Amino acid sequence: MSILNFRKASKRLLSFELFPPKTPQGETSLFTHVEQLNSYSPDFFTCTYGAGGSTREKTLQIVSEIKRRYQVTVASHLTLVGSSASQLREYLQQATEAQIDGIVALRGDPPAGTDKFAVTAGGYRFANELVELIQSEFNHFTVAVAGYPETHREAETPEIDMENLKRKVDAGADLIITQLFYDNADFFRFRDKCQQAGIDVPIMPGLLPITQLDQVQRITSLCGATLPRRLLQKLSERSDADWHFQVGVNHAIAQVDELVDHNADGIHFYVLNRSQAVTAIMSALSNEFQAT
Repeated sequence: MSILNFRKASKRLLSFELFPPKTPQGETSLFTHVEQLNSYSPDFFTCTYGAGGSTREKTLQIVSEIKRRYQVTVASHLTLVGSSASQLREYLQQATEAQIDGIVALRGDPPAGTDKFAVTAGGYRFANELVELIQSEFNHFTVAVAGYPETHREAETPEIDMENLKRKVDAGADLIITQLFYDNADFFRFRDKCQQAGIDVPIMPGLLPITQLDQVQRITSLCGATLPRRLLQKLSERSDADWHFQVGVNHAIAQVDELVDHNADGIHFYVLNRSQAVTAIMSALSNEFQAT
């Protein structure tokens, strides 16, 4: 299915998010995992890039190669950090020439060592401005944007956060991919608020399967997500990695089952360039991602 048909999808969407590896060995390993992930017939892969666009060239290389090998839809992340409008246009032109299908349009986090986003000279302040640029000059791309079930950590209020999301959708976003979360109640509340705000594009829950307790604690602290107390207690019962992996996989399976039962538009997995956890999760699911 083309990424351009999100609004008319007849099945639950499935996607996987990768990041550019830093070494040739890492790239070889990545494609071993992509091979496994592709066996689940995802609707698309996305790929991030480093702070300030430090791996943009590698990002394009990775998504282009995935598309070439597997004829699957691919999308590149693009943020405002460290880029002027002309540099954003240049990247979008390169992505066009590389036949990339979609853009995940993000404001981006402040660079390491800073706690506040700063506008690059000649650049933009908000992600909706990037969406507007894409729609006005590169509208062959499908555009995904980020949503925050637990509210963006920099938003003054949940209401302001929802207003920001509505601006991105009104600017032409085709799809919302959420920040990771571990309590489905947060997603359901968020989805209800989106509907109340008149947001009618598909909303894909973003899930990061837990494989290491210290890793997920670090990630959630950075992005403002919450580990439910009962889940944290379960993870803390033992310190070995196998235990954390199994608890995390079981929790993700339960999350997916409940999300599907409540008609989620799909699942976007943050896979951290590994397929083991997603393989265990997908193997436990039955027909959640078949045509309906």
